[in-house]
This record gives sequence, C-alpha cells and structure tokens, in this order.
Amino acid sequence: MIQLHEVKNKKELKRFVTFPFTLYKDSKYWVPPIISDEVATLSADKNPAFLNAEARFFLAYKDNYIVGRVAAIVNWTEINEQQVKKMRFGWFDTIDDINVSEALLNKVAEIGNQHKLEYIEGPVGFSNLDKNGALTEGFDHIGTMATWYNHPYYITHFETLGFKTEKEYIESKFAFKNLPVERFMRVNDIILKRFKLKPGSYTKTSEIIPHLDSMFNLFNQTYSKLSTFVPISDPQRDYFKKKFINFINPEYIKFVFDEHDKMVAFAIVLPSFSEALQETKGKLFPFGFLKLLKAKKTSKTALFYLIGVDPHYQNKGVTAVIFNEFHKSFIKFGIETCIRLPELADNLASHQIWKDFDTKIIKRRKTFKKML
Repeated sequence: MIQLHEVKNKKELKRFVTFPFTLYKDSKYWVPPIISDEVATLSADKNPAFLNAEARFFLAYKDNYIVGRVAAIVNWTEINEQQVKKMRFGWFDTIDDINVSEALLNKVAEIGNQHKLEYIEGPVGFSNLDKNGALTEGFDHIGTMATWYNHPYYITHFETLGFKTEKEYIESKFAFKNLPVERFMRVNDIILKRFKLKPGSYTKTSEIIPHLDSMFNLFNQTYSKLSTFVPISDPQRDYFKKKFINFINPEYIKFVFDEHDKMVAFAIVLPSFSEALQETKGKLFPFGFLKLLKAKKTSKTALFYLIGVDPHYQNKGVTAVIFNEFHKSFIKFGIETCIRLPELADNLASHQIWKDFDTKIIKRRKTFKKML
C-alpha cells in the first residue's frame, strides 16, 4: 500500500532532496545536485520565490521505504497577474510503479482543485530560471547541473495517467572547432560600427556585479513573450546572484552596450560541472568544493545557459559580437565542446542564432499537462 507523507521539517526535506541519490545510484548519466543548495531552494526562509508562491512537498512510502516524491507549486504571480490558472509540479521522481506516480500526481491535482485552478503542468520549477521538463530523448547523455534527469518510464507513466505534451525543449551540442570564426569577426566589426555598440568582457567577478541588475531587466524584457514566462522579482534577482555567481567564470559572462552605456545584449555560459558533481555526491565538504573549483577552471565543455537581446536589436547581428568575445575566452580555456541548454522547440528566433553552428540535437524534454 502506498502512503503519502507531507514534508514538515528540515529533516524530512533532506529526505526529499536525497531520495534521487538512491533511485539513480547505478546511473552513469544522472548528475546530483548540491544537497545544501537544493534544500535552500526548497526552503521558504531561503528562496524568495516563496514570497509570490507556495509549495508543498510529498514523499511516497511503500513498505516503509521512500519510493517517490513531488513538489506541488502554486505561483500566485502567474495566477493572479498573468491569469494563467496553472497548478505546477516539479521535483518529481518515482520508482517504476504507476501506482506511485498516480498517488503523487493525484495529490497535486487535489491541491489544484482546492485553488480552483484549470490544469496541472510539470515537471517545472517556480520560474524560468529553475529546471523544467522531463527527458524524452537522450537518456544516454550525461546530465547537467541546470537540468533534471529521469528514467524513460516516467514518460510512460505520464501518458498512461492521461497527461498530454504541453511544451517541448531541445538541447544540442556543437564542436568549438566548428565555430564560423571568420564570419563572426567580419560581422562583429560591421555591427559595432553600424550601431555604435561596444562589448563588455571581464576577468573579475567584481567587474560583473554592477551590471547584473541591468542584465535581469533585459532578461525580463527579452523573455516576456515566451509562453513559459514568469517575471523575476527583485528579491529573486538577489537570490540568483548569490546562488550562481560562484559557479560562473567571469570570463564566461558577456555584455553588449550601446553608445549611452545601456545594455542591449547579454550571454551567460557555465563550465560543465557534471563529472565533478558526480564525484562530490552532493556534498561540498570536505573536498567537494575543491573538485568544483577545479572544474570551473579546467572543464573543456561550455554550457550556453542564457542569451538575451533587446527586442530593438534582435535580428541585427548583435549575437555575432557575443560569439566573437566567447571565441577569445574559449581559446584561452581550451574549450572543445559547447552545449546549448534547454530551449523551447518552437522558439524560432532563438534557433536562428545557431543556424551556422552545425549543431546536433542530443536531448529532448517535455512538460506534460492535464486538465483539472
């Protein structure tokens, strides 16, 4: 018999966070989170997402063993301001037992009905900067710190329980040696002169911090038209600054400014921490942070995390300026492989950016929806 237990304290929250460590203990492709960071993400006293949202966490037990988990999330900004009556679910993991999945998702639906919402969708987080989507293709590729991994049977469970595909995301890779360098350099010179722009590249974190608020303003402006968009609040900005700044090599953040020093484009790339995270097993101490620090400096794989361009400058070649700057940094750090993290499959404007990169799709993931 399956029993659901709602998480009520820090000890139980740690069980919630660490359940996947058991579920994926034999997987070569699952990448564990940093346990302390994951606990903070799911704690109302740590994560400012809870100022505009609420979340309840459930563990499924069978024969006194944890066999599944789910987070039921209500984003009030999305519901009240955007009029999107969505019940979110995320942090979904389960053994291969359809009854466990059904019990967990029925609980999410129950909460959605209590709030008079129209449908449930997941796996998703609190906002666009959280992980989202269940993997549907590419199970034999290592995960990343910015994505969820899951067993193939998750998709069968969703479909069996009446969920339909809502959104699809793609992840792709390309070899650094295939970058059309000459084209970037040529277009870079033309764009800088034509629009009186200037690139911003940095070697110190302290040089980046003064520009982060402008970057988040541009992020909200750039991504506002996407169907998944929920604005990032000021407290969330501060939270994400602290959360990610130690993971980002300052030379992997690029800005473009106009003649009045207004930011018109930005891009963030992460070094791959996948293998280092697997070695740390979710723990920073005693030696985990040293492994991450080493990966930050020596990883040969770069993950393209975010790119944003002011709508006024879209389709005008500004990304050539960004890629020209990245080319310099990638040579310095010996980058060999580039990965594009999840992008909506129907975001044609984003795909145009990469049309000359000889990319290969390596993963697909989807969110799933069911009417209440």
